[in-house]
Amino acid sequence: MKKEELVATRLPKSLVSDLKKIESAEQSDRSTVLRKLLYKAVTDWKKEHAARLYAEGRVTMERAAMECGVSVREMMEYLKARKIPAQYDVEDLEEDMKNFYRRIGR
Repeated sequence: MKKEELVATRLPKSLVSDLKKIESAEQSDRSTVLRKLLYKAVTDWKKEHAARLYAEGRVTMERAAMECGVSVREMMEYLKARKIPAQYDVEDLEEDMKNFYRRIGR
């Protein structure tokens, strides 16, 4: 089973020119540069999408982090940087405390 798939697209000349500059600066081939840039763009999109879902109350912080492939702490920092308020209330705290005490045996 193949791990990679060929994807082709047409690009404007200005973008190709920018890619050539990056290739030269990175001393890398076009495929590697494109993979790196695309990976970063997809990762950024995932964070933005998860942040939007979290802000709408459609997913939890943990679920948002899982969807992005980052830690909860990283997701918290991202949301803080985007000025998205925490969706955490007193009931959530009480539930977390109950679970905590249950785990430690009290």
